[in-house]
Amino acid sequence: MADVSVLFVCLGNICRSPTAHAMFETQVQQQHLAARINVDSAGTGDWHIGRAPDKRAQATASNRGLDMSHLRARQVSAQDFEHFDYVLAMDYQNLRDLEQMRPPAYDGYLGLFLPFGGGVLEEVPDPYFGGEQGFEDVFDMVELASKGLLTHIAEQQGW
Repeated sequence: MADVSVLFVCLGNICRSPTAHAMFETQVQQQHLAARINVDSAGTGDWHIGRAPDKRAQATASNRGLDMSHLRARQVSAQDFEHFDYVLAMDYQNLRDLEQMRPPAYDGYLGLFLPFGGGVLEEVPDPYFGGEQGFEDVFDMVELASKGLLTHIAEQQGW
């Protein structure tokens, strides 16, 4: 069983959160921490349950050496708060939705993901209705935030 579990959440779980899932999971593996950190992603909406990530997100990831084709969209549930130490939203709307689902006894971290990257932006913009550049931008943001999150977790765990 992992020491720490991380859940990335966006609206449909086909663009932003699977990108974060694949990026963070890759960084965890590169640091030989896969046995210590569990990673997953979900969406607050149910439109895409069971679907693979958006083809544009997959193409962007593939162009940068990441494979996310094995991921499938699922909807976040109240039970996720029992299993994840970090529940990280991509934007404020998803954070509000998660806050309404959070059980009173949840003592993990519920917050925005992007601030772990140390930049001025707080929300990962949804690239779904935009062009290819939006997916490139999201990938860059997620890469920095993933590095920051991994550093944060390692410091918190004393690794």
